[in-house]
Amino acid sequence: MENCYDFLEWLGPDNSVNVLLCLDEPSDLVRTSLVSRSWRQFVIENGFCKKLCLRMHPEISRFTRVIEVSNSTEPIEVSSSNALEWESLEREHRIYAGLAHSIMSSDTNKACIDKWISASSTDNYPEESIENTLIPNEKVDGRPSYWSSEGEKDPEVPETLTYRLISNLCVVSEVNIQPFKAYFQHGDPIYSAKAVRFRMGHPKSFLDVKSSIMDAFAPGQRSDNDDYVWTYISPEFPMVQENRLQTFKLPQPVICIGGILQIELLGRVQQQEMDNLYYICVCHVEVVGRSLSPAFDIDILDFPGNWVLKYFPEAENCDTPKQTAQDEGSGSSGWHALTARIRQIRAGRVWDRVVILNSLLGNVDAVDNDDSNESDEELVA
Repeated sequence: MENCYDFLEWLGPDNSVNVLLCLDEPSDLVRTSLVSRSWRQFVIENGFCKKLCLRMHPEISRFTRVIEVSNSTEPIEVSSSNALEWESLEREHRIYAGLAHSIMSSDTNKACIDKWISASSTDNYPEESIENTLIPNEKVDGRPSYWSSEGEKDPEVPETLTYRLISNLCVVSEVNIQPFKAYFQHGDPIYSAKAVRFRMGHPKSFLDVKSSIMDAFAPGQRSDNDDYVWTYISPEFPMVQENRLQTFKLPQPVICIGGILQIELLGRVQQQEMDNLYYICVCHVEVVGRSLSPAFDIDILDFPGNWVLKYFPEAENCDTPKQTAQDEGSGSSGWHALTARIRQIRAGRVWDRVVILNSLLGNVDAVDNDDSNESDEELVA
């Protein structure tokens, strides 16, 4: 076959890195590593799967080490001291490929809250506890179910509701909140906030956060927001004064590292007629996303943020991109899948290096360097 050559060798390492960084699906990188032994070595040595994870979720940079835990072997660590060893690089490639695949999974679980932790204030405990926000009904046993803040003269005083998610690593895409409508008061007032904002992170101490749940929450007692380190803070979202479950979709899904989510309720809009104080009341809260457990978990080595990512490849329902030693030697299927994917990418983008991609797809004579600004639509036959 004429003009048959190794694309990476012909292009050179720097340009090859630039081209492969355009791949934004973990399965594409796995297919690339299956083309040949030399391609596999190039993908693994350059850590493309880890770079893809970091592009999607910069918060992953907090993982200073990764380990793989098997039922049959002791955990094997990957750190900077042995990062040049091939087996360690290969293991890191496998872990981050699995993480990227899990992050991009389409599966969601609306029941991402495990337990409540605390509210910044509570008006009447336990009747108006934060615990009521986990019940999806406006009434329980004929009585209204909601959380209420203490009353304030200043409508700008904020409140917070803090929850423990179902695992230490959750991908959160949106938070839904329903303000409470006081149908037992004159005019059926709705005690919504003006706006909401979300924080995600982990506790500062090594103590299990579940032990901090306030079983004896007293009226007027406030939680200490200094107990947590926030790894993500969302933009502010306006809340409308309506009795419905309102959806607040994050600009992009976020990995909550540490399993703590806090809702900031910013500003008050409704005064109570009997005391002329401003309140915020919430009927129901739900978090939309998915857990990365049981395939992934974290350990905390020390604070303020020395995290270890733990990978359990044998975990139940752990569905990650597969690659075997047999695949490594037979790259035909991986090559065809990769070229098909690149054609799809080209169909929606303008490339600065069109000649490089055409060469990858076997169209070495289709375009010269002077036509590198031509649109993809004109280049795809």
